[in-house]
Amino acid sequence: MRVNTRLKNWFILVSSLLSVVCPTTAVPLSAKLWVVPLFLIKGGLAGAAVYVAYDQGLLGSGTEGAAALKKAQETLPPAIQEWTNYLGWEVRAAQLPPTPKFDFSISNYWNKGVHSVMSALSVAPTRACEYTVEGWKYMKDLVK
Repeated sequence: MRVNTRLKNWFILVSSLLSVVCPTTAVPLSAKLWVVPLFLIKGGLAGAAVYVAYDQGLLGSGTEGAAALKKAQETLPPAIQEWTNYLGWEVRAAQLPPTPKFDFSISNYWNKGVHSVMSALSVAPTRACEYTVEGWKYMKDLVK
């Protein structure tokens, strides 16, 4: 009987402490206590994702990225098959979509983009002068 009373008193004390309301935001203290652990969990997941990406070579050079893609293409179909067998799903290899084939070099497209931006920036001052002259001619024609 006495243990039951102590447990009841402890429960009342804890619930009253957790239901303390902050006067400015009207948010219970128990809701505010979850902010820090949730932030730490989200930060840990983000850090783990960055670490895995770095460890697999996705943040390195283009050759490391290509090697990581080839490794993923070799590893994923057996892993999917293993999990489908474990879960009891009947999935045949013909039902799985094929892995995408990349027959182009991303670095070539990147370099082409850099060249086109730099050529546009190098021509920009002369184009600005040409457009200014055309604008002044147009304004003179309007005033006449």
